[in-house]
Amino acid sequence: MAKVSVGLRGWRFEESEIFTDNEEFKPLEEIPEDPRQRLLRLSRLVEQPCDACYLIHGEADKQRCNPSAFVYGEPMDEVVLCADHEPEFIYWYQNDGGSELRGEPEFADSFHSWFADGNRAPEGFGGVDHVETDPEGLPEPPSPEELQERLEADYERSEIDLREYMDEANKSTEAADRIDDEELDELDLDTSYPTGDE
Repeated sequence: MAKVSVGLRGWRFEESEIFTDNEEFKPLEEIPEDPRQRLLRLSRLVEQPCDACYLIHGEADKQRCNPSAFVYGEPMDEVVLCADHEPEFIYWYQNDGGSELRGEPEFADSFHSWFADGNRAPEGFGGVDHVETDPEGLPEPPSPEELQERLEADYERSEIDLREYMDEANKSTEAADRIDDEELDELDLDTSYPTGDE
């Protein structure tokens, strides 16, 4: 099996990791952690506007932003782009220091700052040629809602009462304080101990 993009181009998945032999999406618990995290993140990103458009138009004019078609970077530090602005990102990545930040926490912020400062790809810069081999041959990806439902069904949320941990910690501290007090009571402070001069 080959690598495929799901929902947005850019992140690529090994088909065997996310699809069953019947070419359906595997249950989330059967997908390895990294691709699972990316799929879950994609369920949010497919509905996000292009980052570059958003930097141009802002929240007040968000409806003028193009929908995202590409995603680059790591989950939670990714850049999502429309077809019009992908070349800007590719230029920044290839020619203006972006590749040096690959995998770094400031990856997305650095591109956003570069773009917000008015930097653009030179006219005629083509970016990346994406080739679709058999887009109709891929199963339809789950909708963001379906992915979220699967997540909630597959992973029970566990609530932790921090007060229980604090109570245990306080008991341990109190016990340690009692031991120290007992040891102090047993010390004979009238005893003469040899010094280095003796």
